[in-house]
Amino acid sequence: MVKVERPIRAVRSYVRREGRITKAQRRALRELWRRYGVDLAQEPIDFAALFGRRAPVMLEIGFGNGEALCELARTHPQNDYVGIEVYRPGIGSLLLKLETLMLRNVRVICGDADKVFAEHVPAASLDAVYLFFPDPWPKKRHHKRRLIQPDFVACVARSLRPDGCVHIATDWQDYAEHALAVAAQIASLENTAGQHDYVSRPDERLLTRFERRGQALGHQVWDLVFRRVV
Repeated sequence: MVKVERPIRAVRSYVRREGRITKAQRRALRELWRRYGVDLAQEPIDFAALFGRRAPVMLEIGFGNGEALCELARTHPQNDYVGIEVYRPGIGSLLLKLETLMLRNVRVICGDADKVFAEHVPAASLDAVYLFFPDPWPKKRHHKRRLIQPDFVACVARSLRPDGCVHIATDWQDYAEHALAVAAQIASLENTAGQHDYVSRPDERLLTRFERRGQALGHQVWDLVFRRVV
């Protein structure tokens, strides 16, 4: 009997938890996606064409309900913002916020960030990448599922313009140390706080409800900012 090899399944850094989606969120996904959503094609994303102008482009990975992304876009209208998320209720919430605030400088991608960066984000096209409170996958056997891995961080670094930054925040010390170790392997990234160190929370990073709740419980947060130098 010939043994049939099963295809190797790629390790995903997320689990799609659909959760409860409201009528308003469903309506937003149905009616507002055409205005704010990005339908990925085979060719790389042309951000200037996407927004109809040339401006600094900032991208947030895993924006949750979009609270921080909306605030950044509202207070920095000179910039353009892109959010990547797999959680459809969260995408629906963001779309509703964008409609209410009538923001024109935000676009939304539904997909796995790893694949989006590898296949759709051009080199030297972004001015900043934000990754706030990613799933830490705390159990050792699950560490391979962490989004922050050498190949992915190298891909993010490639997407940055010279002097562009990647900003990571986590309330898991082990994950913060992991991120420091991974970024140290990428020659094009420089830790703005110095080797093996962290920055204070930048003013532009919104203090979310999630973070305020963690602070009330005594949780510490680690912020890491790396700059592309070559």
